[in-house]
Amino acid sequence: MKKNIAIIMGGYSSEYEISLKSGQVVYESLDKTKYNAYRIHIFKNKWVFVNDFEEEFSINKNDFSVNVNETKIKFDCVFNAIHGSPGEDGFMQGYFELLNIPHTSCGMYQAALTFNKRDCLSTLKPYGIKTAESYFVNFGDEINEDAIIEKVGLPCFVKANRAGSSFGITKVYKKEELPSALDVAFKEDDEVIIESFLDGVEVSVGVITYKGDVTVLPITEIVSENDFFDYKAKYLGESQEITPARIDKELAENVKRTAKKVYEILKLKGFSRSEYIFKNGEPHLLEVNTVPGLTKASILPQQAEKAGISMSDLFENAIEEALK
Repeated sequence: MKKNIAIIMGGYSSEYEISLKSGQVVYESLDKTKYNAYRIHIFKNKWVFVNDFEEEFSINKNDFSVNVNETKIKFDCVFNAIHGSPGEDGFMQGYFELLNIPHTSCGMYQAALTFNKRDCLSTLKPYGIKTAESYFVNFGDEINEDAIIEKVGLPCFVKANRAGSSFGITKVYKKEELPSALDVAFKEDDEVIIESFLDGVEVSVGVITYKGDVTVLPITEIVSENDFFDYKAKYLGESQEITPARIDKELAENVKRTAKKVYEILKLKGFSRSEYIFKNGEPHLLEVNTVPGLTKASILPQQAEKAGISMSDLFENAIEEALK
């Protein structure tokens, strides 16, 4: 019997367009002789199954099923391709765990924790994971610009605490630029993290559970044509992503160990992609993504390909791991 796989995509955040592309790639890559694949669009105003004719059928949220031509379809597994909320912050994970439906991403708590940059970095610091100096601000807090600069220095990065794909992020060079940078970040989230600038090589490390083993994929070096690895650099081709990274063996082994340690400390499952900048030869963690981009141009699939793992194998392995 072929398994029914719901590929959820879209979401409630600024990342929904990237998510739709990721979900479509997963849909096209799955072997249809093994799986019945269904594209499920998740938006605030509708949850729908979209067939090949672009017809929409409403999802029953009580049991996550869909009626198509009087046939009720239930799903054996959910492939999570939603970047940002509600797919990467724990909401969908909790929902599927309550319904006892296997899914390809990490657990509810791990998703919520990793999506919150402040809490994730605070959790990992006692384990020796190095990070940038940081300062936290909630919406409505009194802003002490001098205290911020004393803690993190200039230049610094002002980031939305719970947002992905470089939305709500500004590189600040002068004290006078802080208010507008905070405004940009607060448009994405009511929590902001301000971090010191780390001047060094930036790398991205994919870690997955592959055939039962925690596997670190080849490292990607990020060379942005812009001032930093912003949205345009990530998605509009304004960066070079070099896999494997042009770093020496010792640095590579160090960051691989760190990325695997982060995956295991946090008890992650499925995909993860963590970002690091080297300072004084040591990798400093920027963030952990648990639903990374899955298009052909995305970093994690590029890394998998270098490791000899095809797109279809990458996605089908995630499903089989979830079904165990």
